[in-house]
Amino acid sequence: MHYDVIVLGAGSMGMAAGYFLSKSGKRTLLVDSFNPPHNKGSHHGDTRIIRHAYGEGEKYVPLALKAQELWNDLEKVTGKQLFLPTGVLNVGYEKTDFIQNIISSSKTYSLPLEILGSIEVNKRWPGITLPNKYIGCFEPTSGVLKCEECIEAYRELAERNGAAIITNSKVKEIMVHDKKVTIKTDDHTFSANALVVSAGAWSGSLLSMLDLNVPLNPVRKTFAWFDVNEDLYNHKEFPAFSFETSQGHYYGFPNIDGSGLKVGRHDGGETINPDEAILGFGELEKDATDLRQFLHHYMPSTQQLKYGKTCMYTLTPDEDFIIDLHPTYSNVAIASGFSGHGFKFSSVVGQILSELIISGKTEHNISPFSINRF
Repeated sequence: MHYDVIVLGAGSMGMAAGYFLSKSGKRTLLVDSFNPPHNKGSHHGDTRIIRHAYGEGEKYVPLALKAQELWNDLEKVTGKQLFLPTGVLNVGYEKTDFIQNIISSSKTYSLPLEILGSIEVNKRWPGITLPNKYIGCFEPTSGVLKCEECIEAYRELAERNGAAIITNSKVKEIMVHDKKVTIKTDDHTFSANALVVSAGAWSGSLLSMLDLNVPLNPVRKTFAWFDVNEDLYNHKEFPAFSFETSQGHYYGFPNIDGSGLKVGRHDGGETINPDEAILGFGELEKDATDLRQFLHHYMPSTQQLKYGKTCMYTLTPDEDFIIDLHPTYSNVAIASGFSGHGFKFSSVVGQILSELIISGKTEHNISPFSINRF
């Protein structure tokens, strides 16, 4: 069967791309090895932070702001609450690149940001205990995305627009010739005029079929929920957070609807093969002890571990994204290597992929995310 566009990987970026392509009238097929949203990749675990004043660099701010606008649009179209305006508290040493980037990007783009000393942070949020050496940068307009519900919303709209979705189907072969793309799975062969590759930790193997050797490193990550005092940590009072500490870089979420306080570690992790079973949470001793150590230092009012989960990051060497057209095939768009901070951008990345396929260019500046930098 022939389509205008085939999207390989219908998770965060791919499902958004499927929505924007189908909305534009393109006959779209999405193919995924699982049934998104699912717990096999990088998008599960209920929640993701969306930050606007961006510690990873000012180049991300315009995309973050556009992404927020598109998430707000998705809420209006679906009537679902997908974004919780909890605010985001970024903590670290004042002179680190992460904190300085947050401060400078807030000034460059006139973003609301409160810079608080440790005493001010501890007073405002009694669930936090910051030592004197840290400061807090609070973004009142940032917050939390319900990641799996976001993907479900884009899927529902894409299918309503006529997009087809083939689930639990692994791609075995990709061929590009004469502006035509052919893909083969175990059971089917499909063709299209154009292709999007957005398969997370599996992107490397798919791109190798297109003669690209991209330095992508899938790593195992863990996160967990802890019992807490509702008065201290509920999402109406307590923000999502990102802490860059001397022990490591941690992030987390307030208690949402009784779920508990969710905490994960952003740095570190073990390189994995995504096609092999990943060790579950707790199978490595450090899974729980690492998070408990963080909470003991900075949020000592937390209580027992409830449960934990694993997911994957797909890291690039510089931990910046890859969003680009294939260097040889102008009808192939690529989105990969989101390095553990990509979900918030998936709405705008989906729009960008749609623009690249339809016109070969995008209104957004994606030059920092060129595949040729490797």
